[in-house]
Order: sequence, then structure tokens, then C-alpha cells
Amino acid sequence: MTATMDDIIHGTTNVYADLGLPDADIQLLKAQLVSRLADRIESLGLCNGEAARHIGIPEAELADILRGRFRQCSPETLTRYLTALASEVNRDVALA
Repeated sequence: MTATMDDIIHGTTNVYADLGLPDADIQLLKAQLVSRLADRIESLGLCNGEAARHIGIPEAELADILRGRFRQCSPETLTRYLTALASEVNRDVALA
């Protein structure tokens, strides 16, 4: 069977809402925060272990979050991780 344009369903900008998941807006926000966290780690040239030490969490926990397993994290926690990473890295640079 060949799909036609009539068969295609266009989604929104929130895949979680498109899937009908509860708290879709919160899940999208958390996904965006994790994306920013991953971008920040990469831009600083840190490995996961270094980033986890700066944030103050186990490397395995950070790896899980970066792999998309962040359901247990609140947006506030993820924001705190982003802030801690920026603060710690900036402090280390200033001390060098």
C-alpha cells in the first residue's frame, strides 16, 4: 500500500502531546533542558565523568539523563544541573 498525502498526519511541535502522554508540556521542557545540558557539556569539551563531577551527580546518572531517561528529574533539577555546570566550570577557569 502506498501512502498518499491524505494518509499523512501532521504533528505539533510537541511529540509528547502528539503521543497523548500525560504532562506533555513538562516532558517537552525537560527534553529541551537535557538538550541544552548536552550542548553545554560538548561546548565545554567535557567528558561525562568530568561534567558529572562538576554537577555533583554520579556519571551513570548523567549518562542516563543524556540518553533520554530523565522522567524522574524535575525541570528544576535539570536547571540546577545546568547552572551548577556553568558555575563550577567558570570558577575552575578563574582559579587557574
